[in-house]
Amino acid sequence: MLRGIQAMPTNALEAIIDDIVTANHILAQEGVVDAFGHVSARHPTNPGHFLLSRALAPELITHDDIIEYELDGAPVQPDAAKGYLERYIHGALYEARPEVQSVIHSHSRSVIPFSVTSEPLRPIVHSCATIGRHVPVWDAQDSFGDTTLLISSMAMGRDFAKVLAQNNSALMRGHGSTVIGRSVREATYTAVYLEVNAGLQLQATRFPPVKYLTDGEIDAICGRLADAKPAEGYDRAWAYWCRRAGMEPTPRFVG
Repeated sequence: MLRGIQAMPTNALEAIIDDIVTANHILAQEGVVDAFGHVSARHPTNPGHFLLSRALAPELITHDDIIEYELDGAPVQPDAAKGYLERYIHGALYEARPEVQSVIHSHSRSVIPFSVTSEPLRPIVHSCATIGRHVPVWDAQDSFGDTTLLISSMAMGRDFAKVLAQNNSALMRGHGSTVIGRSVREATYTAVYLEVNAGLQLQATRFPPVKYLTDGEIDAICGRLADAKPAEGYDRAWAYWCRRAGMEPTPRFVG
């Protein structure tokens, strides 16, 4: 039985919250997040705020768990429930990248080897092109010495944002990864396929040499996805993943 969204959203804020909740369930179903990981979106009418769940395992998140934050990680409502320690990842990226509308942080397993070795993670199959031409690695040790490896302050978040730069995804050494998108659905697509690409690359490197996607191929594929043609790209994947996660898919909100 499908669960989750019972009615079509009637405004942009409702639609964004629906997508945040649904994305958390999708990413849990697809093995990108487990008890840890988080999905945020920039507030649709106040770009200086963002929306993120209270500290909770992604698969358990409902609409009532979503909290509104300022970019420095302070909740708008002072009596808000306990938030994720690493909410500074989200705030710092929204601060640094005005075009970014969604941020997803996870610890999916297949990407971890690429965060602790010299082997770069690179797109290997067309569906994974949105991870970008370059996937940098942020190492907390470089700027902060011995830490828990968690981004627990705006200083760390801003340092990470500098490493991500204008890329779509970045790894954190011995920790996990973060991806961005122009929508929650785009970021969800990239988060899923970052994990897929890592798994395929680990297999392919057993049989070198590996022929990776060229920069031109990456640009062409991302351009086609950005065109949002009917029954293609992000929305097609979103509808499929919604059903797998037991969530009711809804069309993109147009207000």
